[in-house]
Amino acid sequence: MKLRAGNFVVYEKVKTSTHPSPRAENVFPSRHGDTYSYVIKKFWKVLRVFEDDTIEVETRRGKRHTLSPGDPRLRKAGLWQRVFFKDRFF
Repeated sequence: MKLRAGNFVVYEKVKTSTHPSPRAENVFPSRHGDTYSYVIKKFWKVLRVFEDDTIEVETRRGKRHTLSPGDPRLRKAGLWQRVFFKDRFF
């Protein structure tokens, strides 16, 4: 996957808590039922691509993360996602 600055990406972040959010997907209870493991889709924008192909992304609220382009939880946002979830990118 070749990414450039300005591209929109979707990152599937794995989380664990006692109360999954309404946007949680693939919700599974823990062994004893105290917590839940789930996936949240994060919609981010690529800020920079470094020489080693790692990318710097920015969240809606301005936080920055550095990711590997080979991360299986990272993918380029498709046309439909950019249209239907445009308010979640920025």
